[in-house]
Amino acid sequence: MRGTWRFISTVIGIIFRHPITGTTIIPVLPDGRIVLVQRSDNKKWGLPGGIIDWGEDIPHAAKRELKEETGLDMVKILRLVGVYSAPDRDPRLHSISVVIEAQVTGVPVAEDKLEVLQVKAFAPEELPRGNLCHDHDLHLNDYFNGTTTVS
Repeated sequence: MRGTWRFISTVIGIIFRHPITGTTIIPVLPDGRIVLVQRSDNKKWGLPGGIIDWGEDIPHAAKRELKEETGLDMVKILRLVGVYSAPDRDPRLHSISVVIEAQVTGVPVAEDKLEVLQVKAFAPEELPRGNLCHDHDLHLNDYFNGTTTVS
């Protein structure tokens, strides 16, 4: 019984005392527009992405989240933009996000109506920067500056 409780305590500690790992995608259409989603929880625009499932690698998680949130298909990952781990980067929980730039194709449409209000492609100069959700302004700044960030 004592061994069982120790195991359960360890699992609970791992789940609730360690950051969650996710991926964020900077989806670039063939014409250079970048696709954002408007979140249903805070009504802010942001980059698509989400939690990496158990047994899933980052490329598969990125493809899945992109499809679920935007209806787009990933053609290929173009580059690693950064890894962001600040404890306050996501107001909901401590999460680590691996941010990638991806070449995508398709027609943007909100597939997940519970999480996403709308999906829209923006020319780089039209992005609603300055008030994006989480730390997505930082991700886009690093992307446009051509840097790879670990923070």
